[in-house]
Amino acid sequence: MRGLLPVLVALAVVGGYHAWRQTSVPALTQDDIDAAVLHTVQNKVLPAQTARAAEAVRRSVVRVRGFHDAKPSPAGPGPGPSQDRKAGAPRAPGGDEAARRKSPPIDPAQPDRDTHVGSGVVIVDTGIILTNLHVVAGARRLVVTFFDGQESEADVVGVQPDNDLAVIRARTVPDDLPAATLGSTRGLQPGDAVVAVGFPFGIGPSVSAGVVSGLNREFRSPEGERQLSGLIQFDAAANPGNSGGPLVTMAGDVVGIVTAILNPTEARTFIGIGFAATIESAGQAVGTSPF
Repeated sequence: MRGLLPVLVALAVVGGYHAWRQTSVPALTQDDIDAAVLHTVQNKVLPAQTARAAEAVRRSVVRVRGFHDAKPSPAGPGPGPSQDRKAGAPRAPGGDEAARRKSPPIDPAQPDRDTHVGSGVVIVDTGIILTNLHVVAGARRLVVTFFDGQESEADVVGVQPDNDLAVIRARTVPDDLPAATLGSTRGLQPGDAVVAVGFPFGIGPSVSAGVVSGLNREFRSPEGERQLSGLIQFDAAANPGNSGGPLVTMAGDVVGIVTAILNPTEARTFIGIGFAATIESAGQAVGTSPF
């Protein structure tokens, strides 16, 4: 009998604990859940949609610099230093061969200077990057800077002159390099919110926000060398250096590559009309569907 006493005491303790739990912890109701959610919404500031969209691609956006000879050879003058070689439109829509014909011959004895500064977006985590053709055309050497500050030389592996697009491959990449999520423009409508992420005037990564202003637009560069078509028109601020950067939806999907801005004045800075090549066009530059 004395051996059973500890067992009976233990059972009584366990039974009493469960009875206490059942009486002191009532079940949650839907009203309780709704009240908790409302309290959180009222007392916690949530990130803006544009902030979430920019964060979705931040680590996939790179700065792209193209280097040329420090001094042109006696054969002819080269282009002067600039941000992405244009403020209003592509400078080398005829492709890299056209750009090379315009660039000074390479003099191996001269150090390099960066004369093109633009942006790009990683589409494959092994270092495949989309950018604009006019950012990289004619460059003797390309250098990309990743989100963590790591730099790498890069090589052009594909071009799509009709859409002013180029694909470059970085020779070395960060271990945790993410690729951006590519989205379709099929559901895109005028008025949809978008953000542009890039390096305007080399500063960045910088974020600007706006809306889709129109679809299937055409644009001819001030030089009149080539007309681009099927473009997304947007009003998120874009300036020299933004070229090649992604145009991103509020879902964080890349739907375009910033390509040109329209400014009828000589200032060639942003006045509210920008153009981006669609991500579907990028598939032609990559050589496969981007989806």
